[in-house]
Amino acid sequence: MQAIGAFLDAIARTVVMVADTLTESCGWIARVLVAILIPVGFLNVFLRYVGRYTETQLVNNTWIEAQWYIYGVLFLLMFPYLLRHDGNVRVDFWYAERSERVKTRIDLVGHLVALAPFVTLAVWVSYKPVLDSWRIWEVSPDPGGLPRAPLKAMILAAFLLLGLQTIATLIRLGARLTGREIGIRERRSDAPLRIE
Repeated sequence: MQAIGAFLDAIARTVVMVADTLTESCGWIARVLVAILIPVGFLNVFLRYVGRYTETQLVNNTWIEAQWYIYGVLFLLMFPYLLRHDGNVRVDFWYAERSERVKTRIDLVGHLVALAPFVTLAVWVSYKPVLDSWRIWEVSPDPGGLPRAPLKAMILAAFLLLGLQTIATLIRLGARLTGREIGIRERRSDAPLRIE
């Protein structure tokens, strides 16, 4: 029996480690994307205003869509990262003044009842449109537009990564309730974001 428990514990630790590694990679990629997004956005605005004064079209759809796509990928990559670093919004009266054990129970129930089904539904709903987009190699209808298939694939990838991080978080929460710690302890904010 102890061997089975040790085996399951090793699997849980591996899942948490893989999820955390992928999530931290998402955070690193997001930082790089921000460094790219700022000059691209600045260039689009600068060229639009210069073009307005010189009465020439200096901005094309490629650069505008590149800005939108980078922003979209950045937004999607932050889903698992925010869950990993406990950056989600909570309703204060349910959470703030509770003990750590009660907070853990609230998180566990919330993740099981709301987050896990939502992620499952999102993967299920986005799977076929992503495959269809790749099958026809969907491209923006605008002149000079970019391919949309890779961006749509990021929707599915983001929800799969969020699902993996959800599993890792559920493992952590369950371990905390049973008095064990699995993997690197997630950062918990002393004061949750407030909704008033």
